[in-house]
Amino acid sequence: MTVQIQQVSDTFSVSPQLSPADVQTLAEQGIKSLICNRPDGEGADQVNVTEIETAATAVGMETVYLPVVSGNFEARDIDAFRAAVERLPSPVHAYCRTGTRSITLWALYQRRLGTPVSQLIADAQRCGYDLSSALQVRSEHRPSDGPDYDIVIVGAGAAGIAVASSLLSRVKDLSIAIIDPAEVHYYQPGWTLVGAGVFSQSSTVKTMASLIPKGVEWIKAAVGAFDPHNNRVILENSRPLYYQRLIVAPGIKLDWHGVDGLVETLGRNGVTSNYRFDLAPYTWRLVRDMQAGRALFTQPPMPIKCAGAPQKALYLSGDHWFRQGTLNNIEIAFYNAGEVLFGVKDYVPALQQYIEKYRAQLNFGHRLVRIDGDSKTAWFETADADGETKTVETGFDMIHVCPPQCAPDFVRESELADAAGWVDVDQNTLRHKQFENIWGLGDAMNAPNAKTAAAARMQAPIVANNVLENMGLLSGIAHYNGYGSCPLTVERGKIVLAEFGYGGKLLPSFPQWVINGRKPSRLAWILKEKILPPVYWKAMLKGREWMVEPEQAKPGVNGG
Repeated sequence: MTVQIQQVSDTFSVSPQLSPADVQTLAEQGIKSLICNRPDGEGADQVNVTEIETAATAVGMETVYLPVVSGNFEARDIDAFRAAVERLPSPVHAYCRTGTRSITLWALYQRRLGTPVSQLIADAQRCGYDLSSALQVRSEHRPSDGPDYDIVIVGAGAAGIAVASSLLSRVKDLSIAIIDPAEVHYYQPGWTLVGAGVFSQSSTVKTMASLIPKGVEWIKAAVGAFDPHNNRVILENSRPLYYQRLIVAPGIKLDWHGVDGLVETLGRNGVTSNYRFDLAPYTWRLVRDMQAGRALFTQPPMPIKCAGAPQKALYLSGDHWFRQGTLNNIEIAFYNAGEVLFGVKDYVPALQQYIEKYRAQLNFGHRLVRIDGDSKTAWFETADADGETKTVETGFDMIHVCPPQCAPDFVRESELADAAGWVDVDQNTLRHKQFENIWGLGDAMNAPNAKTAAAARMQAPIVANNVLENMGLLSGIAHYNGYGSCPLTVERGKIVLAEFGYGGKLLPSFPQWVINGRKPSRLAWILKEKILPPVYWKAMLKGREWMVEPEQAKPGVNGG
């Protein structure tokens, strides 16, 4: 099996995330029922529960979906878990991201039945889980001997690792912990090129252990909740972790359930998405095999990460069909919930030329709301001339879907979030507007910038500078100008390199005679294909801040 199973009792076992192949193996081992405690969309490589349910049904197993946000175990969750375990045919297997939520629910249920807490803690330890905090009464106050860490970082994605490295590149003697349960780390900007047959899937992934900076403690757990008034985060096993300063960089959640019917057909019936690691190769297979038909590309309402990615898939697909001589047989349509092709108007003329080259039909103000893979039909909501909402239906042979996106559940439900659910920071200093010892960066915070890896690369040294300034270890507040970069792959070998900041201000990194971002460029393609991946792995994640010197604020300006 690809996942390790922990046998908790004769009739109950737990594990981290399952794959459909794991389901087959579990069935061969006699498991009769599955319980999924992981909400869909938590990870970029996460198999949706519908895919697991399909595999389970095929081998005669029952499945129950009981999603629980890490660390938030309410009475109703325990009630539902107990009802499921007692109803389902046994043996029962439960899973979540790491298995912690599942075994915690089991232990809380068993405690209700009178099982001694000491026995439950011992059983969990035998399986590799520490439930001592989850099953004991916790202190609500900071320990008398001080916080656990100088700095706690939530999230070990591009932003989290980069800011940890930026901190250590400035001050070595820091007590830093980074919290993330993932075993692997992805170079997500590469998935567009995986979906175009340019990059291999394996080139976009490395083990997390190889990337955590030396001197940083890696806590392999999920965050359940924030408790900023007591300067702590609560882990999914209910363990409190205390800090002096907190940096929040957990990334973004892909809401696959935000489109009715999508999870039931994703990865088959011509339905794909470069926003998931395991599906990018399927995109390339569909493009490569398509000789004729109708290809749709969708973009949901903003904000989303890498807002250019939905149309990058369109351009690279159109370019392949153009080069293969099949474009005349293929109808391309782009359905965008927004009202413009790209949010910064300076880049639109160059992009429009490629829309015309590939004869793509533009449909603005169209939001994908439903999909039926079996009938190859998609439905979009739009407004008519009178402003009334209507639904339009269209068929497809292939559809590339960009899912709706939001902040992670544990962020949206916390005091750190604004009304829309994003970490509420000052857009200049990236410091939280309410809690002075908290900063945010990356996709989960609410500054009005493009959510790209390039933005995180710029934000990391700024946050590092400002955290250390707050600690009295550096002088001068650094300001973030909203920089983001979107290399729009308009054809294989050429890119429109969009670089801009707050308000759409152009912020080119190179002189115009080197790379003119408003025109397709071969040099920009070389940058994307050959230079940026090693810059990501060997510079950004290592604290080597190529072309991202923090900009110090002018005297008398504090930016909040």
